Amino acid sequence: MRQNVTKRWRMKELPDPEVVAALINDKCPDPLANLLAQRGITTPEEAARFYRPRLEDLHDPFLMAGMRDAVVRIERALGDGERIMVYGDYDVDGTTAVALVHSMLSHFTGDLTFYIPDRYAEGYGISYQGIDRAKKEGVGLIIALDCGIKAIDKVRYAKEQGIDMIICDHHRPGDELPPAVAVLDPKRPDCPYPFKELSGCGIGFKLVQGLAQRNGIPFSELEPLLDLVAVSTACDIVPVVGENRVLMHFGLKRLNGDPRPGIRVMLEVGNVKRRIGVTELVFIVGPRINAAGRIEHGRQAVEMLLAHDEAQAAQLGVRIDKNNATRQDLDKETTRQALEMVASDAGMQDAWSTVLFDPKWHKGVIGIVASRLIEAHYRPTIVLTESNGKAAGSARSVKGFDVYEAISSCSDLLEQFGGHTYAAGLTMSLENVEAFRARFEQVVRNTLEEHQRVPEEDVDVEVPLQRLDPGFLRAVEHMAPFGPGNMRPMFLTRGVVDAGQAKIVGGDHLKLSICDPVDRRRRFDAIAFRQADKLDLVRSGRPFSVIYTLEENDWNGRRTMQLNVKDMKAGISDLLVNEAAAAPVDHDAGTLQ
Repeated sequence: MRQNVTKRWRMKELPDPEVVAALINDKCPDPLANLLAQRGITTPEEAARFYRPRLEDLHDPFLMAGMRDAVVRIERALGDGERIMVYGDYDVDGTTAVALVHSMLSHFTGDLTFYIPDRYAEGYGISYQGIDRAKKEGVGLIIALDCGIKAIDKVRYAKEQGIDMIICDHHRPGDELPPAVAVLDPKRPDCPYPFKELSGCGIGFKLVQGLAQRNGIPFSELEPLLDLVAVSTACDIVPVVGENRVLMHFGLKRLNGDPRPGIRVMLEVGNVKRRIGVTELVFIVGPRINAAGRIEHGRQAVEMLLAHDEAQAAQLGVRIDKNNATRQDLDKETTRQALEMVASDAGMQDAWSTVLFDPKWHKGVIGIVASRLIEAHYRPTIVLTESNGKAAGSARSVKGFDVYEAISSCSDLLEQFGGHTYAAGLTMSLENVEAFRARFEQVVRNTLEEHQRVPEEDVDVEVPLQRLDPGFLRAVEHMAPFGPGNMRPMFLTRGVVDAGQAKIVGGDHLKLSICDPVDRRRRFDAIAFRQADKLDLVRSGRPFSVIYTLEENDWNGRRTMQLNVKDMKAGISDLLVNEAAAAPVDHDAGTLQ
């Protein structure tokens, strides 16, 4: 599936040598001091705070615009016995947010319900159907999570039905805010909250933190909710810096100590027996939670996350795991069809973008397929299918290119759109698909820089093989949790050779053992996913260079250090471009449709 595209390696700018020198000590050798300095850590005190996050570093929730109004309105609803609906999107961020706020409010009232829109009947965000259901159930207050920042007409409609709304969102607002009782979104231009990159579930946590703080509830009673915040932060691809790093650190601590039954069953069906980190959340837990909304209904995910009974959680978890298997089959088949569509269209060979439409494709996998297409054809990609008589699609982008802004330039052809720099959702009439394809291609040609058409890997530090040992790996692991803004470090080692054990595994992966050509005694296990095409290079006997991350490989209870090779090139010199050669990266990404 993957094109044999030559990646560009970009060496990050080396930090100030004096800053690096101030960070070096027995536990922090110079390569690690470089990594810290690159992440903006300049003093031993900042390094200590980085390595040891504190709950005391969380910001006061009442710094967020609208927080006081939101908390006061919830208190009034609880005091009056008013029925409350917790409303959220059908993806990981939305369902975890709903489970979190519902969990907290259930301690104060039984007059509580939740609502997840149907991906296919209602689509993303607040729906008229959801408001009508709230009216029918006698709801007086809707708390909307991970959605609603652009739902101006829907909020007005709810108001006409006698229903107040609190919006808790983290997406970009439009020119006008919805007329809700309170709008919590740090991305509001008038919001002074010091951290702007919370997930939707993170906003929900700040809401319950505000409620607890105002009512004298100790923070310790909120800590069981941090596992949900960690799942959403990892899966919604928000920066793991600042407040998110603190929330993720303690959320992972909770997940590795006493995870809720619903998450525990996800780990069990995913056969996770090792320590839980961001990787397990992104690749094991997240896809299964998402599969509920993709194949059946997102409500199942919330019910599983709220389950107190192990048997109930297990029953729901097994069902959701089957949904995930169905999703994987749909993903593979749809990806195959999409790649064939590109290959058979001569006009797409020279295109700068990919826009595909097939009315038969399953809406639940088109976002995943868009990501797969970027792996094969590195360019901004939109995949569309038919839903409720409209063309509905998901967009994914390449590094440094704002696909949301590109779609916005075509807004006159759209009925609805929303999202982030790297992921967006959109809806249009069927007759506009071809016009949109042509317009989007033109916008991309006019705005995509030439260097952005080449896939790029950032290299943090160059390290000789001799520096790699278990102690070095432990020091790297202490930099976790990893994610945007604090990615797992990428290392470069030049002039290695294969120890003679290279082989293809799993059809498209390359397993090898590398060593220094002079000192062949120390060999390092390595895996290069989807790089079977590099076998001849590795077996040539000539030195080659690799960029990689370090990880601990757990196989049959035996833990060893492994190099996860991201790319390899023949030779030793002229491998890199400087950081200035590429545009800065915007980490405003997320999981949409």
